[in-house]
Amino acid sequence: MKLLNTLKDTFISSLPLLLIIIVCLLIAPLENINDYGKLTIGYASVVIGQSLFLVGLESSILPIGHLIGGAFAKYKKTIVIILFGFVFGLLATVAEPAISVLSKQANLILPAINMTLFIWVTSTGIGICVALALYRILKDINIKYMFGGLYILVFIIVLFAPKEFVALAFDASGATTGDVSVPFILALGMGISITFSKNKTNDDSFGIIGIASVGPIIFVLLYGIILKIANNGSLPPANDYDLSSNSTLLATIVVNLKDVLLAILPIILISIPFQIFMLKIPKKEFLKMIIGVIPVYFGLLIFLSGIDYGFGFAGQHIGQAFFDQNRPNGFYWLLLIVGFVLGASITLSEPAVTVLANQIEELTNGHIKNKTIKITLAIGIGFASLLSILKIITQINILYFLIPLYLLSLVMMIFTPKMFVGLAFDSGGVTGGALTSAFLTPLTLGIAQMVCKNMAGDESILTNGFGIIAFISVTPLIAIQLLGIVYDRANKSSKALGLLIKSELEEFLQNAHTREDL
Repeated sequence: MKLLNTLKDTFISSLPLLLIIIVCLLIAPLENINDYGKLTIGYASVVIGQSLFLVGLESSILPIGHLIGGAFAKYKKTIVIILFGFVFGLLATVAEPAISVLSKQANLILPAINMTLFIWVTSTGIGICVALALYRILKDINIKYMFGGLYILVFIIVLFAPKEFVALAFDASGATTGDVSVPFILALGMGISITFSKNKTNDDSFGIIGIASVGPIIFVLLYGIILKIANNGSLPPANDYDLSSNSTLLATIVVNLKDVLLAILPIILISIPFQIFMLKIPKKEFLKMIIGVIPVYFGLLIFLSGIDYGFGFAGQHIGQAFFDQNRPNGFYWLLLIVGFVLGASITLSEPAVTVLANQIEELTNGHIKNKTIKITLAIGIGFASLLSILKIITQINILYFLIPLYLLSLVMMIFTPKMFVGLAFDSGGVTGGALTSAFLTPLTLGIAQMVCKNMAGDESILTNGFGIIAFISVTPLIAIQLLGIVYDRANKSSKALGLLIKSELEEFLQNAHTREDL
């Protein structure tokens, strides 16, 4: 029954994905009729796979993360907790499907980028910043100061990094916190915050993903600097981007079998020694949690295989179709509208976004509905897609967009409730999941390739094409903080109204008592 209910909810939330099929039917028709079958299989895989994933998640990864986080109470030494945080962050990210997708795309365009090294570089950044996030909770450091300091450091390093790696670094930030790492790190962080937070509020329950997301930005920028130095001060030219493939669905599933197993295995390997030496929960209960990983595995396998097979090629096709010479002049500007709609639609179907929205509703006792969070994020990601496409078409340096957006988000922290600051930066980290990477990145890279061929400019595909996940990571910071400011003011207004009503009621009762009107 639970699976059927989840299947129904997932189907409803994934309906906007049908817009991709509609665009391919009406605006950018596919040449091969079989490709529409691929899109249909991709859509069905998103619904079925995500449903299995979410059902298994609630009985396995989430409770394991909470228990391990709470188990840290037995350790009083800060260094031990920080070390565990680093290891957990590293292992939960190293086989994250979304970062594998991004590393393949980066290597396809610039072979000098080693895929394996790229994954480990970004995962190390996550591990270090997860440890930093736990240190913040232990030492009760204001999260606003933490984010301010980290992003100042980021933009200092940007000054020395090769321009080809700027957008890629921000993209890596969003891709590393995806469908597997987010639920586990969130649950781990919440377990630790409940145990160690000095505030004893929900404020420290959010922010761990946001802080962790800064690590890949810093480390990929440093990787770019080192790679440029190793190549005598210049990077080799970028290749053309081509995602077309004749791979069958079965072949796609076989490729993902190992990748998904590697994504799930670290969490199982972490939980077993903790169960033996620390948790010691009843064997039947622990075995039930481990068995719960099975639907997580098959759900993620179906989900990833479906989007690899059914959506990646469609993104590139749509990105290039709007530049067809048979189209009217300036037809490609319609991509701004299409990008907004598709970006918002895909956000509603990201498993990591669903997990975060559900946990927010739970922690706020239902005061903030999961639908409110998802719709707010969808609008933010819609604008992110629009801005990314605008950046590509105009070939404006991405920093002219990112610096003002990040400055605005940092200034907004002054007026935003503390809990919503952590929530906003967490949201920025979770929105760049596997579905986003598999569809929107090919979309923008396809657009960038056509811009390089048809328009004058010196920007390469590597420099101009990446950046969609960077925008996806920053717009939620603004959208969620704005929601927090509105929520805080409405809450204060309702409290003030309640006090006024209480005062007037007391006065009325007092007067009524004196007149014997009771």
